[in-house]
Amino acid sequence: MDFAKLMARVQAILTSPKTEWPVIAAEQSTTKDLYIGYILLLAAIGPIAGFFKMSVLGMHVPLMGTYRMGIGASLGNMLFSYVLILAGVYLVALIVNMLAPSFGGQKDQDQALKTVAYAYTAAWIAGVAQLLPWIGMLILLTGSVYSVYLLYLGLPVTMKCPQEKAVGYTGVSILVAIILSFAITAVVGGITGGMGMMGGMSSSQMNMPSEGGFDKDSPGGKVEAWTKKMEEAGKGMEEAQKSGDPEQQKQAMEKMMASAMGGDGKVETLAPERIKAFLPETLAGRPRSAVSAERTGAMGFQISTAEASYEDNSGSGFRVEITDMGLAKGVMALAGWVGVEKESVTETGYEKTYKNGKNIIHEQWDKQASSGEYSIVVGERFTVKVSGGAADINALKDAAGSIDLQGLAALKDEGVAK
Repeated sequence: MDFAKLMARVQAILTSPKTEWPVIAAEQSTTKDLYIGYILLLAAIGPIAGFFKMSVLGMHVPLMGTYRMGIGASLGNMLFSYVLILAGVYLVALIVNMLAPSFGGQKDQDQALKTVAYAYTAAWIAGVAQLLPWIGMLILLTGSVYSVYLLYLGLPVTMKCPQEKAVGYTGVSILVAIILSFAITAVVGGITGGMGMMGGMSSSQMNMPSEGGFDKDSPGGKVEAWTKKMEEAGKGMEEAQKSGDPEQQKQAMEKMMASAMGGDGKVETLAPERIKAFLPETLAGRPRSAVSAERTGAMGFQISTAEASYEDNSGSGFRVEITDMGLAKGVMALAGWVGVEKESVTETGYEKTYKNGKNIIHEQWDKQASSGEYSIVVGERFTVKVSGGAADINALKDAAGSIDLQGLAALKDEGVAK
């Protein structure tokens, strides 16, 4: 496996897909070449991130602490999901090839596999977002949207379908991928959720016109604008690599990270003590029993987090997490472009994500356990999550509302350097 070649292809397909697809179409690649040289590595990102999330970082369970899956069980799920993803790529490619004549294209299994594999790139790269708080799901969604766009651009070039039929071809292919994604998720049990390229996407979210290009204010138009930023950042990265200057390369990488996250500059997140100050001494009549804060970062990307527990005399209480997402604040704008509304209801409760004005809100409630969580994104940068046992979800909402959300939102531009 030529790692340098693989990274060059990832960068090219993400930053300049319109010029890269003709290059891909002209290449002579077998199924073996594609799997060994590209698919096997990138498809592993999501399952590996899921493994670390479940077994190393753990999942917080309200009132009970952090749950970590056993290494053996987690490794088994990781490997099983990985195999299913590898099989899913090939199955989608078979469908894409089979559909080609229906949309004026030419059947070619090798080209179909190339199309699917390289279109998956954005969703696979986004798989690492599982390591972030719940907001990582929005990053996964953004990766899926961009993979839709890559597929739309690639089909006319690789499968030689007429441009005016690319929308229908893309839509049917996406539908097949959604079905396969749901099937894979059901089998794996949702542990590596979000790995399907088109998972959770609906046709109403695409809004693709019959001619080439997208309406300026449509999700596709926003993605095209984002692509141009990525292309500019990619050119800067190439120039930095040619210069051999480590500092220039570092700055170019930071710009690439900023562009990928939907931003246009560097963000210095709030210092731990600064963000900890937003955790009140008491919450809903409960005194603060424990508090901590930290700031971590790599490659110009920082995250600051503050956490606190609030308990009453019976030992029950709330847990509050405040996160400064730094560069990832740009993802909030991306999420706003594609829409984030989602709701699911079960016999024991519900979970939903929606927008209230400019704020993104996430609710989860288990009526049997009388516990849940309420999260809100303010200033398109900070997440505030309150979780624990309560009479109903409104108690968690009220607790979150008693935190100085307006003061936090007022700091959305602090530390932002263009």
